[in-house]
Amino acid sequence: MGAKTSLLAYTDGDVAELLRAGAVARPDATVALIARVFPGWTVEPADATSLDDAVHPPDGTAYAGAFPGVDLVCDRRLPLGAPSRLPDHLIEPGRHRRVISHAMHSVSDWFAFSVWDNGELVRSLSLDPDNGVVENAGEPFAFEAPFWSGEHPVLPTQGWPDQGPYPLPFHPLDLGEAALRGLFGFILEGSPSQADIDPDAVELHGFRLHDPAAPDPAHMQQLIRRMRRRSYTYAPDGSLVETDLKNRGQPGAG
Repeated sequence: MGAKTSLLAYTDGDVAELLRAGAVARPDATVALIARVFPGWTVEPADATSLDDAVHPPDGTAYAGAFPGVDLVCDRRLPLGAPSRLPDHLIEPGRHRRVISHAMHSVSDWFAFSVWDNGELVRSLSLDPDNGVVENAGEPFAFEAPFWSGEHPVLPTQGWPDQGPYPLPFHPLDLGEAALRGLFGFILEGSPSQADIDPDAVELHGFRLHDPAAPDPAHMQQLIRRMRRRSYTYAPDGSLVETDLKNRGQPGAG
């Protein structure tokens, strides 16, 4: 399992049904969506891509699509680690809609999701094998039931001695895929069903984003170059003093 997601949706109904009809994202509405989710950020257009490739974008890039009845945003900077604490500016665009967050990371076997209806938290779950169940609020959805009832245990890997029991009753990424199917109508790994939508057929617009509150990359590179030009040596009294790299190695240089 190697799937990763950082996905946020605002929807007026079933996401899969709203995307199934071959809906096309509206460019102006998509730009407005990005402006609401990242207020004050600098935004530049980037290449579009399909939903299955967009769910965990590279650093500095976001993908979004404003479709009839459903808006999708994918960006790994979205604060989804504690899904019950989504900031107000992320909930506000869905104040009279359903808001769904979905995040998972295969390196740490971490999965988290949340569902908000009309601004009220309905369900929040965050768990990984190292930290256990971090959040578990609200009533589980139907797609969760087989996992909590023990129908999907993590079996020992053959050939690996001294394995203890897996610290959770199921693998978080397995539930993450079930949540993708239950909430969005598609999966990233495994065999799709006839009822699944094809995420490769859903195109999202791309954006390069820069947080104005973050350090300027050009300024940071300048600082790094200055740091690299510095060199230090010990004075006769044992104190550390900076040397002049321009004169180091020249006759008379200390």
